[in-house]
Amino acid sequence: MKGSFFISKELFTRYPKNPILTAKDWPYPVNTVFNPGATRLKDGTVLLLCRVEDKSGLSHLCAARSPNGFDSWEIDPLASLHPNPQEYPEEIWGIEDPRITYIDSLNKYAIVYTSFSRGGPGVSLALTTDFINYERLGVILPPEDKDAALLPRLIRGSWAMIHRPITNLGAHIWISYSPDLKSWGGHKLILQARKGAWWDAGKIGLATPPIEIPEGWLILYHGVRFTASGCIYRLGLALLDKENPEICLLRGRHWIFGPEAPYERFGDVNNVVFPCGYIIENDDKIHIYYGAADTSIAVATGSLKELKQWLEANGQPEQLEY
Repeated sequence: MKGSFFISKELFTRYPKNPILTAKDWPYPVNTVFNPGATRLKDGTVLLLCRVEDKSGLSHLCAARSPNGFDSWEIDPLASLHPNPQEYPEEIWGIEDPRITYIDSLNKYAIVYTSFSRGGPGVSLALTTDFINYERLGVILPPEDKDAALLPRLIRGSWAMIHRPITNLGAHIWISYSPDLKSWGGHKLILQARKGAWWDAGKIGLATPPIEIPEGWLILYHGVRFTASGCIYRLGLALLDKENPEICLLRGRHWIFGPEAPYERFGDVNNVVFPCGYIIENDDKIHIYYGAADTSIAVATGSLKELKQWLEANGQPEQLEY
């Protein structure tokens, strides 16, 4: 068995002024703000596309911009992307949890988000160049499915998307392929919720979009454990093969980030850290932006080099069970 690396060391350090955004910061009345997608715009501005739950209980998406990704946020005065059930009936109960991938070959940002229909959560896609005007492709994977993000380039001539359908096998992570971003097939199971008393035995799902490193695709994923007092959402780490990403090369045994701070332990949904976006600086420093207790937005910082080293010491290949 491999030796452990940095087991006692925190791989992510919380920003001391967390949370960085709350409902009190919003220019219009809302209940909570959480689970933001993240990207750095071409002018260097950090943009968060935040999930905003209004006082009806339904969610929409709203952009917040900062020069440094920590403070001085400017928030759009109205929803940036709101549910449109007249044209997209799958959005009747709101839109949630965006993941942003910049597609260099299209010169566009792809936003994959959860659309909540009468049949449950599905996966929808929108494209934008400016986070003001959006080209909506509508639902691309039907209920029940969520926690999805695109890979930023073609894989063997096809677009690839990681997502979390609910099937008779359980709540696991899959990958699918498309020639045109609209029709999806080639569905492959890649990562399973573990069985028994593991920290990620309840269900798992993609956290941030995949991160391409020389060794492959680094995957941050959330794992859920069901307890007598409710669910605990924590963060795990895996590595997928670069040109054949349905193969999981390494998966960590332990969680690497979990709810500890009061703003993560207590809120509308207790004991949740839920990252949907990241920013990378100087090819190593990574800032993850996460929803804390489904109530506020926080940020924590780590090192890609240390994440890779930890996974090499504490991971093993995924053994799928069908």
